[in-house]
Amino acid sequence: MNSTILITGGAGNVGSAIANKLSENPNNFIVIVDNLSTGSASKIPQKPNVKFIKANANNYNDIVPIFGRYNFDYVFHYAATVGVKRTLENPMMVLEDIEGIKNVLSLSKNSGVKRVFYSSSSEVYGEPFEIPQNEKTTPLNSRLPYAIVKNVGEAFFKSYYQEYGLEYTIFRFFNTYGPNQSEDFVVPRFIKAALKNEPIYLYGDGLQTRSFCYVDDNIDTCIKAMNDENCKNEVLNVGSDIEMTILDLAQRIIAISKSKSKLIHLPPLEEGDMTRRCPDTNKMKAILGRELISLEDGITKLINHYENRK
Repeated sequence: MNSTILITGGAGNVGSAIANKLSENPNNFIVIVDNLSTGSASKIPQKPNVKFIKANANNYNDIVPIFGRYNFDYVFHYAATVGVKRTLENPMMVLEDIEGIKNVLSLSKNSGVKRVFYSSSSEVYGEPFEIPQNEKTTPLNSRLPYAIVKNVGEAFFKSYYQEYGLEYTIFRFFNTYGPNQSEDFVVPRFIKAALKNEPIYLYGDGLQTRSFCYVDDNIDTCIKAMNDENCKNEVLNVGSDIEMTILDLAQRIIAISKSKSKLIHLPPLEEGDMTRRCPDTNKMKAILGRELISLEDGITKLINHYENRK
């Protein structure tokens, strides 16, 4: 069946990966919209069934003609200001993302889109109330602008379904790493330093925990969710359920890369660095239907990717 799919933020880490995977099916036609503020044109798949339009989803006049030109069956709204440091330093830029959410939903509702997909974030959970963090039972208590916007976005998607019947799936992404991730994120930053035997810098004692999901696990889950009736009008954690400290991550990267890097502790971040984060992934695993890629395998894939780029 032929599908026309819009991906906003399709020049980013996850957006470009899902575009690439969807474009493997010649019956899919993918339109990528990105203003390239944090994404990069080099990440966009160069394929005949992928069209890139440089535009800002937060600007209604920029995006309305795109919906007029194409008849989208599915929309992935992944455009957002991302990165802890960037979102803390640019709170107004983060709050402007609410406009993009409203634009994409109103245009999808009026043009017969079958389902909209939203990249929410583990940040909505805030400080840990329970581990693992469950879609239904864990309260959403973060007060940072980035998390508030993601939470507001979730409310918009649910409200559009309630009011207009526009079906949705909300993905709460936990740390997703892969070849196209920007280098200001923790995994690529640590690996790049390790490969050069340069110091690896940790904020605070490094005992804050995260879980790390290789990008293939993320996009395979999201694409399977497109055809899964159980994912309609649902929220889904997408990540790895193996919790580890940032210190342990750094040590593993040093070991796997056989690096001589030393660990250097910096003062802790004033805000935005949650103490623990780990998802309940029972729903995700049922959809994915396979084992997740281990951290060791994922790190090895990334090391090979960086070595081959030299």
